[in-house]
Amino acid sequence: MPLVNSLVHRLDPTLDGERLQLTLSPSPASSDASMSQLVNALNDTYNTKPKGWGRFVEEGDAAGPFAVWLHEYQDSTRDFAALTSAMAERLIATLGEQLSVGGYLVFGHLRQGDTDTLFMALAHQREGIGIDEGHQAAPAVLLNTSQLTLALRINLSQWQEGGASTQYVSFLKDRGGKKLGEAMADFLGMQEGIDAPAETRTLLKAFSDYVEKEEFDEAASREKTDTLVDYASEQLKRGEPITLETLSELVDESAPKAFYDHIRNLDYGLSPEIPPDKKTLSQFRRFTGRAGGVSISFDSHLLGSSIEYDENQDRLIIKQVPKQLKEQLVKRKS
Repeated sequence: MPLVNSLVHRLDPTLDGERLQLTLSPSPASSDASMSQLVNALNDTYNTKPKGWGRFVEEGDAAGPFAVWLHEYQDSTRDFAALTSAMAERLIATLGEQLSVGGYLVFGHLRQGDTDTLFMALAHQREGIGIDEGHQAAPAVLLNTSQLTLALRINLSQWQEGGASTQYVSFLKDRGGKKLGEAMADFLGMQEGIDAPAETRTLLKAFSDYVEKEEFDEAASREKTDTLVDYASEQLKRGEPITLETLSELVDESAPKAFYDHIRNLDYGLSPEIPPDKKTLSQFRRFTGRAGGVSISFDSHLLGSSIEYDENQDRLIIKQVPKQLKEQLVKRKS
């Protein structure tokens, strides 16, 4: 994404290792190709990581200064250097105890179409090998853009629009970093509003119910499952949420509102926009098989819950028989 502004500050542990020392950038970073490549590489890594989602707390003790700073930045009464230095100083004050290593705080104001975002990531150095001017191998210091321990992103456009959105702020929430995640929420002055794994699981459950209700054949079910996963995976790569209305149009072009109406009519409690969870999506595919007059097809996430596989006796146990099939079996038995 194109860079509007960018800047890099440095964090270093003090000699006693008990706190971090901030060294501000002496001048704004140029938004050249190298800086753009760095910010976008960090942003791409961030897209693939588990995140906490939410919005700024507007009142009370939990409300932080971010909304004020961002308003001043948008109104040009606070420049990018002042904004990022204030963020860096607040980070040290609220997260200093949670960070044991330093690095470079990379800030970027990115613009893609009509959407503006503010991105921040703590990038660490790693030792590497390069080629010097004499064409000889030589030690080189590189920034590690593939691993992140701290990062955040604010959708400035969505925040300015206001409304009922609960997910214009996100931050890195990797496993094992619960305290850091809680400290990040305090640092941002935000409240979490979306549980991405739970929302993604509910969406997939709604989709499975929809496929069963509409009684699509095996080929159509597989095609629609692939459509859902492909769209969700693409949104994950872009760092954008799944939009239910768009997904509904893709799942069934002949009835573009059908899946959306199914979700609303059965009240699954889903938000209009859902941040996709990578791990949950990776487990969602369909198992299919046909032999000896038997055709079986089911969503992979049902394995271990409503469907069990007994490998020793080579059999499937279906705990929840589809209504239509159940009616046929009962009728045949009688």
